[in-house]
Amino acid sequence: MATGLHPFDPISPGEIQLVVKILQSAFPGVSLRYKRIDVQEPIKKDVVPYIEAERLGKPLPPKPARLLQAYFQRLDTGVFLKAVLNADTRGVVYAKELPKDAQLPIDVDELVEIEQLCLSHPAVLAEVEKLKLPPGMTICNDPWIYGTDDPNETRRLFQCYVYIVSVDHPEHNHYSLPCKFSPVFDAVTKELVRMDQLPSGNDHTCAQETQPWKPVKPVQYAHDLLDEPLRTDLKPYIVQQPEGPSFSLDGNVVSWQKWRLRVGFNNRDGLVIYNVTYDGRNVFYRLSFSEMTVPYGDPRSPYHRKQAFDVGDAGFGVTANELSLGCDCLGHIKYFDGYRTDAKGNPVLLKNVICLHEQDNGLQHKHTNYRNGAATVVRNRQLVLQMICTVSNYEYIFAFIFDQAANVELEVRATGILSTVPFDNENGETVPWGTNVGPGVMAPFHQHMFSLRVDPAIDGFKNTVYYEDSVPLPEDENNPYRVGYVTEQTVLKKSGTANTDVARHRVFKIRNDNIINPVTYKPIAYKLQAAPSQMLLASTNSFGYKRAKYATKPIWVTKYQDGELYAAGEFTNQSQSSHGVEEWVGRNDDIENEDIVLWHTFGLTHNPRVEDFPVMPMERVSVMLKPDGFFTKNPALDVPPSKQSFNKSTLHSEPAACCSGKSKVKL
Repeated sequence: MATGLHPFDPISPGEIQLVVKILQSAFPGVSLRYKRIDVQEPIKKDVVPYIEAERLGKPLPPKPARLLQAYFQRLDTGVFLKAVLNADTRGVVYAKELPKDAQLPIDVDELVEIEQLCLSHPAVLAEVEKLKLPPGMTICNDPWIYGTDDPNETRRLFQCYVYIVSVDHPEHNHYSLPCKFSPVFDAVTKELVRMDQLPSGNDHTCAQETQPWKPVKPVQYAHDLLDEPLRTDLKPYIVQQPEGPSFSLDGNVVSWQKWRLRVGFNNRDGLVIYNVTYDGRNVFYRLSFSEMTVPYGDPRSPYHRKQAFDVGDAGFGVTANELSLGCDCLGHIKYFDGYRTDAKGNPVLLKNVICLHEQDNGLQHKHTNYRNGAATVVRNRQLVLQMICTVSNYEYIFAFIFDQAANVELEVRATGILSTVPFDNENGETVPWGTNVGPGVMAPFHQHMFSLRVDPAIDGFKNTVYYEDSVPLPEDENNPYRVGYVTEQTVLKKSGTANTDVARHRVFKIRNDNIINPVTYKPIAYKLQAAPSQMLLASTNSFGYKRAKYATKPIWVTKYQDGELYAAGEFTNQSQSSHGVEEWVGRNDDIENEDIVLWHTFGLTHNPRVEDFPVMPMERVSVMLKPDGFFTKNPALDVPPSKQSFNKSTLHSEPAACCSGKSKVKL
């Protein structure tokens, strides 16, 4: 089954079908509901000899075992299970029941079922009837992961937020018309647990009864629903590569300039970058966005539970968009597909979920010799791997960007639509925890807290993390003019955490203590140009804090162990506490000159502007990984100079003067 697959290749439809076949045999006569079927990460100690032989062009050893994993539910008992299977032997490695408090991630079919249940439930229809909506108007709903506020709650719950649909249009902005009632459903029994009445003022008071809707005009974003005309002065901007791209492909292997890497994809992480080398040298074993939590700052019930874990609860792979040519990526595009499973175990194609392309990002370097005007100019060509995920209302654009100077940028752009709540603001009322963004609608403050997982291989698989601060020299005889400053290095010897520090220009570096740069006489390294961000604002006494401890520190460093992939732990849906990096650093492992993982927490504290509605202009945040003593000089010196004969730019023509000849002025 896995004969032609590389250890890092995404799951194939045949492998999904194999898993279903094996599990049906292992549970004869039992109906199963499948939540996830995917590749299990290969055992690192087994796969490293294989990828090293590939890198060095040596004979390949036997492939490591191709392992697959499945999250599923027995429909006879309702229990959730996890199984790991060997695709080579077609056998079950293990299948175990999960604890009752471990809720598996949502599946797409489940989301649709809850949405339809909400739309057809008699109690919901009764509330809709009370709205007295005009003819032709209807409702829709967003089923939200329930969150946590009760340590005794073990049911699988969804909170449905209901909106009014005033226009029959596929891009109607229903988030502009939120309703004041919100049903909660048990996803297993399909029972209505309760009907929450939502607060709609600047205190915790909720209406006791749904009232007739007060008509307001929605704020639309669809172009053909706008009141104002579209701009007419934008000329085409066409990105062309007449000789084709500078990258080449061999299956999921991408070669570009001196980079070589493997494109991976799974249902949870989405895009994963494996086995990154530059000019034949190891740089990174694995790069991925490990987790993201979005805690909301509205203190009123039930909004206090709003805390999505978009990787663990839903999955970036499952929510990845099918990308469109000429829209999401420009230029010469290569697309990569993926697969997920439906609830019955059938493979579902996720088409064009990753795009690969090149882009120009301004100047790479330039110098003009002021004595003679001679200039050396090199432009910064980049290779971009991009994925866009839609998680209900929000869109997240993830890009891994490689350049010719051996830098890697990991960029996130947030856009989409704000998660809104009803608010009676017709008399000028406001709240301190949100922003009025339209008539009868408010957008609460919230945070987007990402975890970037960096599994380094800086010229080898044993590395050390340290941070470097820039500090002034003491005012003594060695610094008589009081202008000197130096750097101080602090090595992280044990697994643990560290803080960013803008005041000290703190830089985190990953070095290989076994290889010394012949110019600097220091170990070769890559530095993390971190994104200093505000950490989690929720109180330490809140479930929001306990569930996302990774989001309380910007830097975590752990000793590598197989299976430790997700900063908040394996199961985040309705979790009561996290079981991730905070536990792994607690082992107090030695991490100096060891196989390590660096986790960087960064994000956005998003206090919405009215300009963020009805659709949000993108908010950008990025992290850089840059060589620091990895080379002996600028690695982009061999990039050809930028010339007009190559770039073929055009000169803007000035408008012709209305008169010719000398002007005649009368005094």
